Amino acid sequence: MSKKTLLREYYELCEGGVCQDLLTEEEKRLVANGTTILSGVMQKADALNGNGRVYPRNILEKEIKNYQKLVKERRSLGELDHPDDSVINLKNASHLVTDVWWDGENVMGKVRVLSTPSGQVLTSLVEAGVKLGISSRGLGSTKEKNGKTYVNDDFQLICFDFVSEPSTPGAYMMSEGMEKGLNNIFTKADRVNRALNSILEG
Repeated sequence: MSKKTLLREYYELCEGGVCQDLLTEEEKRLVANGTTILSGVMQKADALNGNGRVYPRNILEKEIKNYQKLVKERRSLGELDHPDDSVINLKNASHLVTDVWWDGENVMGKVRVLSTPSGQVLTSLVEAGVKLGISSRGLGSTKEKNGKTYVNDDFQLICFDFVSEPSTPGAYMMSEGMEKGLNNIFTKADRVNRALNSILEG
């Protein structure tokens, strides 16, 4: 069986970081009062991405469903830049994902930038017109098929981070020590939820 590695993917946000037609009236009011809310494509199914990987729709659907629980519980934090780690460091948190949904083969999302030190840097970058991207971070193994690299069904989505460039080839390799830390990412309730979703969908 293939070894699990840290998989990171990159997508560009809408022009200026916000898809205006995706914001609710309440979100538009928050933005008018100084809150930074960003939106756009966060992940894609069944498409060869910039890192040469394909995420099958059924695998991504399972993980987005699990991630929506974190969104609902307001535990869907992310960082500014990708750390070489499978753990979200609270001291580096820059934003909170507030919504994720499907639009065709695209996973769309909205994030609210926090007033943390990293969040303030992110806000400054947005205000300066810096082109930013959203990038998923997860653990999983891959397999080669017909000249393409496919993500296996052991994939577990951890979070979405903000980055300036796509991850370089090989930068997502994970050491054994990180692998052992998987149980520290998800609570017992998260693991039960995943197991129930797998049973119900099986």
